[in-house]
Amino acid sequence: MNFEFSDEQMAMKDEVRKLLDKENSLKRNRTILEGEDKFDKELWDSLVAMGLTAVTIPEEFGGIGMGYLELCVVAEELGRAIAPVPYSSSVYLATTAILNCANEDLKKEYLPKLASGEIIGTFAHAESSGFPIEKSINCSFGSGKINGTKAAVPDADVADFAIVSAKNDSGIGLYLVNLKDESINISSLDTFDPSRSHANIEINNAEAKELIADGWLEIEKILDQSAVLFSFEQIGGAEAAMNMAKDYAQGRYAFGRSIASFQAIKHKIADMYISLQLARSNCYFGAWALSNEAAELPTAAATARVSATKAFYECSKENIQTHGGMGATWEFDCHLFYRRSRLLASNIGSQGVWKEKLISSIEKSNLQI
Repeated sequence: MNFEFSDEQMAMKDEVRKLLDKENSLKRNRTILEGEDKFDKELWDSLVAMGLTAVTIPEEFGGIGMGYLELCVVAEELGRAIAPVPYSSSVYLATTAILNCANEDLKKEYLPKLASGEIIGTFAHAESSGFPIEKSINCSFGSGKINGTKAAVPDADVADFAIVSAKNDSGIGLYLVNLKDESINISSLDTFDPSRSHANIEINNAEAKELIADGWLEIEKILDQSAVLFSFEQIGGAEAAMNMAKDYAQGRYAFGRSIASFQAIKHKIADMYISLQLARSNCYFGAWALSNEAAELPTAAATARVSATKAFYECSKENIQTHGGMGATWEFDCHLFYRRSRLLASNIGSQGVWKEKLISSIEKSNLQI
């Protein structure tokens, strides 16, 4: 079984990297942290112009009709550049949710606008600091209206619409809500990584369009799909942090020699490399399961998510340590990767949540043997 990306996919990966390098995404991340903007509009427009918001959208809906493998390589480069844009919310989550649903009218209305970057979407699921379960969803739908609150919704303060989970007469459904509606109150939040904005949403009898009436299994599928994509974003960030540590160690001298020659530093970077390579192999398995709609997707997604979260945390943390006292200062870029690693570690459920998902999926697979 070949898990390597094709030459065409690697060429696409290189082009995305060149764009992000040209746009100096790392510097733009710092600009967002130091300014008032919620995301970098110029960088977002550059990604749109390259067609990156249309990767998985079929040509009949204005997209370029590629697959999830291509989206994985894009995600890795966005992670490497810690791009301050709402790409994951709009593409991994909102676009995928609409693609998964059977409502052709919604696809015709929203997918072309998502592909062209005309609108931005997000996914509103959590209602508290804990990870939601089916019984904990209190947001409700009835008579075409939604009422309730959603907490820490990514990019809600810049998005045009949200895919909202809400209880109904038959269970939990997914509904599309216009965030520009006057009946919706949006409160921006202060987070550990302000380069990716979050906000609370209060929905007061807002009109909603139904995607799926009985959608809890569909929610789990969307989370599994996005977990693979976020994992690639995490390994991209992890590799960038590791390379930053390596480059600094090679160029920093103490006692007349490069600190990269010291055993303690060698061990740090070696540990970072091992953690990254383990995560990468798991992410490749996740990419295969995602692109083939394999039955192994829940297990592959959880495995990729757990290992990629661990790798990004370790690499971003050890990058700071390798830089010594300078690594903890605002002037160095180490903290940018650490911030993003902590944000991505919890955005669709914590490490503990995904470990439980992994155990549950393995147990379920064993019962089916």
